[in-house]
Amino acid sequence: MISVTEALQIIDAANTKTSVKSMRIEKTLGFVLAEDITAPINMPPFRQSAMDGYAIRWSDDASQVYTVIDESKAGDSKHIVLKANEAARIFTGAKVPDTADTVVMQEHVEVLNAEAKIMQHPKKGANVRPIGEQVTKGEVVLKQGLIITEAAIGFLTGLGIRKITVYQKPKISILVTGNELQAAGTVLEDGEIYESNAIMLKMALKRFGFKKVKIFRAKDNLKTTKKHIKKGLKFADVLLISGGISVGDYDFVKQALSHLKVKELFYKINQKPGKPLWFGQKKEQFVFALPGNPASALTCFYVYVLPLLNKCSGGTAQLLKSTKVKSSSTLKNTTGKTLFLKALVSNNKVDFLQGQQSSMLHSFATSNALAIVPEAVETVNKGDAVQCLILHDYGN
Repeated sequence: MISVTEALQIIDAANTKTSVKSMRIEKTLGFVLAEDITAPINMPPFRQSAMDGYAIRWSDDASQVYTVIDESKAGDSKHIVLKANEAARIFTGAKVPDTADTVVMQEHVEVLNAEAKIMQHPKKGANVRPIGEQVTKGEVVLKQGLIITEAAIGFLTGLGIRKITVYQKPKISILVTGNELQAAGTVLEDGEIYESNAIMLKMALKRFGFKKVKIFRAKDNLKTTKKHIKKGLKFADVLLISGGISVGDYDFVKQALSHLKVKELFYKINQKPGKPLWFGQKKEQFVFALPGNPASALTCFYVYVLPLLNKCSGGTAQLLKSTKVKSSSTLKNTTGKTLFLKALVSNNKVDFLQGQQSSMLHSFATSNALAIVPEAVETVNKGDAVQCLILHDYGN
């Protein structure tokens, strides 16, 4: 059995393969940029008005009156020539005439019979966006490793870019094992339970942008388990197995993985919940055998699976924020294990929730964080700083 730190180090050291793909920009949300992007044009590409108002050739005569001879609206390409004492009506985003150097806000101008009187004199160059004010042609505007957001997509589209090269996301198989598991909506016989891990893991994957997912199900026998592990590996880069990894008479996953030449990288971690976590590799594919208890499976997904998937996707920054907050109560750790506790973080404090058992998802459903108590810490006192993995910030 290894420590949490050792397990994370093994995952971080795993030799993952990344592949890249050129994609239409509207399909790249959440992907990681695989190369630097340089601006193909200046932004803005022409001198642009920052306000609705009047374009003028600036004069230090604050009492000067200008004759309005033309107008420039967004999208116009006409060539307006202004002489001294002449102005052009202009709108936000429109091209500023080459012979103008200043735009006066319309709120600071009185116009009567095409005569514009400036009521509040601007500084020379006011309200004119120069060519390349935001970025200049040839400048590196986004760097490799950036996660593509909606803002990045809007920015790149504004530069006229239609395709970018990103790291591909891994394909993932989920294999659920267990004779006792039944689909929601069916009638349960004695000894049966509803299976929830598959949809829970699939939704977690979807939330973090992993959409190429297949689900397989296997009964508790060695032949069927091997058959479905083969199917899962045929489709996926990463296989997640739910259940069957403990040491019971009907737990066949570890044996099946050994038969299929999947190399064990670690098995069992000194933690609660999720001790019987198995991690292995076959060539360029990875396998996590997760505990069958739902809270254990989801904890292991957040702590161990997600970092590997992020690495396979070219990511460097962690997908979940980790931060320290003060404990609102005293907690004893008598287990000698690292504890991952369902918790609520708000106002720089963490509350440990009731229902920490590995089978209980109810407290997970109402939590927004995992509080981490290291194996060497026997007591967390009220006010102590506790490391927390922020799962989401809904409603906070």
